[in-house]
Amino acid sequence: MGEQLEDQEHGVEPARPPLSEARAQELTAGPREAMDDVRRSVAVLAARVRDAHAARIWVPLGHTSWESYCATEFGISRAQAYRLLDVARALAAIHDAVTADPETSRTRVSDPGAAAALDYGLSQRALIAVSGRTDAAADIITRRLAALAHSGLQALDAPAVRTAVRQVVRDVRTAPPPAPAEPPAEPAVAALRAVVDDLAACSHQLGELMLEVAPAYLSDTEAADILALLCEEIGEPLEHGLAARRYALTGDRRALNGTVL
Repeated sequence: MGEQLEDQEHGVEPARPPLSEARAQELTAGPREAMDDVRRSVAVLAARVRDAHAARIWVPLGHTSWESYCATEFGISRAQAYRLLDVARALAAIHDAVTADPETSRTRVSDPGAAAALDYGLSQRALIAVSGRTDAAADIITRRLAALAHSGLQALDAPAVRTAVRQVVRDVRTAPPPAPAEPPAEPAVAALRAVVDDLAACSHQLGELMLEVAPAYLSDTEAADILALLCEEIGEPLEHGLAARRYALTGDRRALNGTVL
């Protein structure tokens, strides 16, 4: 009794009975629904920021630059504004791919705002990661949805489209560009090509690590300030780390020229 009174005096909450699985699921539904709402709101915001940027809206409003407009009107930084542009770019490419074929589309809408609000269950981080490779993602989405539609094995409803899109984004994020389909006939050249491919694959993995620390919306200059210590700790030149980061963003091996390759 004395211990209970002492706990109450110190503000310690009494032990609660354990939750049942059903109650835990019920409590989880609330945050999940709120997160879905946030994701849809960010998509709409990103689309409207993209439209404002495309219209150079800061000029008639008397701002000297896009950065000044964002800071004054919305109180967000240049990096945040460009991050939203990356999100909008990726979402637009994905939506265009989903609705490219009337036979495969189950989410066709004509209003851009409504299109942006379509929820594919993708995080901002995932969308930013593929924003530099939207052509590849869109092409794969179109082909996979067409294959599903023509196979007749699965109803191409909204959940199926969502699953397919999420898988494509995951694949594009994690997979380096494929190796050449036809390796050179000359053995020495083929061996050298294999070494270059291995080096490129390792660089892509390094680039993914760099993006974990310095996200895609940061410029090279901003990323360099963040990555300098990491590169020093892992024994990698900063220029190599930045080049690998650019490669992971674009999938273009030319990003490695003069540094890793």
